[in-house]
Amino acid sequence: MAQKIDVRGIKVSVLSDKEDDYISLSDIARYKDGDRSDYILQNWIRNRSTIEFIGLWEKLHNLEFNSIEFDGFKNEAGSNSFSLTPKRWIATTNAIGIISKAGRYGGTYAHQDIAFEFASWISAEFKLYLLKEFQRLKQEENERKNIEWNVSRTLAKVNYHIHTESIKTNIIPTLEHDPKGKNFVYANEADMLNLALFGKTASDWRKENPSLKGNIRDYATLEQLVVLSNLESFNAELIKQGLAENDRFTNLNNVAISQMKILVENKSISKLKQLK
Repeated sequence: MAQKIDVRGIKVSVLSDKEDDYISLSDIARYKDGDRSDYILQNWIRNRSTIEFIGLWEKLHNLEFNSIEFDGFKNEAGSNSFSLTPKRWIATTNAIGIISKAGRYGGTYAHQDIAFEFASWISAEFKLYLLKEFQRLKQEENERKNIEWNVSRTLAKVNYHIHTESIKTNIIPTLEHDPKGKNFVYANEADMLNLALFGKTASDWRKENPSLKGNIRDYATLEQLVVLSNLESFNAELIKQGLAENDRFTNLNNVAISQMKILVENKSISKLKQLK
């Protein structure tokens, strides 16, 4: 079943079945360049960080995924001569996270996890509006079915794995002779993101809110969740580059401030338009 949602004047198709939702990457790309959506998609999918992201998604969800071909693409990524299209990715790796459709609702679609990552690459602002419209669509559907849909769980899933995989690959090996350090490194990295975005650690938040259940991220706004999702991917890249913790924190904090400013300002403008 296909439906359309309006995201900042762009009609975005959503294909739904019993278990998953696939969002049109072709429609999302039109937000950046309405005449060259295929070119935009090819630029995105040839990036090494994109290949690593969608490859990890497949490993988590697809038992038939061709990891050998995936490793080949990952090794080629970054060279000037490397090119990749969604159709080639699907055919070569037996991927299921990205699909190509013909007919009335034709184009390139991706599982919602991947579609939100593509929207981040296009624009943090656009990703927020896409999430809000997708959330509205799911809530309307689930009200009829009496099922709860949680946007924070959707945002957290794959970026969390990307983040922890980068820590496991690039930081944990340096702590081979420090067992205690291994135990704390994941929590420390999570708290660095908390500090960059919220200005406090999980422990600080618990001391300030002893009566509340859960953790600081359970009470985040949708805007904060969008930025947190982006910070996880960004920090994974900074870790791979070998940046020192202090330098990574500075970069993360600057991105958090910049993106929150954009999202909050646009939220205020939207409210003013509604009032008018």
